[in-house]
Amino acid sequence: RKKYCYTILAYGVDNDAGGSDTNMLVRFDAENKKIDVVSLPRDTLMSNGHKLNSSYNNGGTEKLRSNIEDMLGIPVDFYVSVDLKGFIALVDQIDGVDFDIPINMDYDDPYQDLHIHFTKGPRHLNGQEAMEVVRFRHNNDGTGYGTEDIGRIGTQQAFLKAVAKQLLQIGNVKNIPALVDIFYTYVKTDLTTGNLVWLGNEALNIGTENIHFATLPGDGAGWYKGKSFYTLDPEQVLEMTNSMLNPYATDITADEQNILVP
Repeated sequence: RKKYCYTILAYGVDNDAGGSDTNMLVRFDAENKKIDVVSLPRDTLMSNGHKLNSSYNNGGTEKLRSNIEDMLGIPVDFYVSVDLKGFIALVDQIDGVDFDIPINMDYDDPYQDLHIHFTKGPRHLNGQEAMEVVRFRHNNDGTGYGTEDIGRIGTQQAFLKAVAKQLLQIGNVKNIPALVDIFYTYVKTDLTTGNLVWLGNEALNIGTENIHFATLPGDGAGWYKGKSFYTLDPEQVLEMTNSMLNPYATDITADEQNILVP
């Protein structure tokens, strides 16, 4: 293992569908002062023939964790699970976030009481508004990103960059006790308080300029057994795993990954 290098699975729970709607694997490399975040599309084809976001619904955190470990061939050291209420509370605690909304958003889902209406451009978002923006996939008339989940992942990554920029300011040190309270009220994790304090201090030293985002390489228009999936490109996935996620001192090989190719 690399010194002071850890992998953390961060996922958001969809309260209505029961699956993990947003999944990100983070490599926190304190020794080399960098944080790499790779989004794992919810419709990713797993080796068992199911979509990634069904893992949580069929076995909770441990199933999601083990499926990702099996697919990528690397360990998941820790996990962080955030629900919608926790996301809203965390954003509100830092007094909202300045964010440039990438497209016009016009969507209504009466079943979930979800109504998303924003015009493209810069805006200061509170917790509720931020939740709506990062959940948006398409408009009522079917227009929007064009790539639905992949487009949404881009918005989520851009939003997290904005949050990180605001969080990693000395002025937010006063918010740490309240953030810890919110964290333990709404967030499920196997990180201890000591772990969180250490990670927070190291993140301040790393800085936002050394936080990098990417998406697991693949085809969002893939198919397997007559169903639509996000199908992975094994060679590109191996390259990204070693460059952004691998916590080991030596590269892993293709034989250590388990990627189903239709």
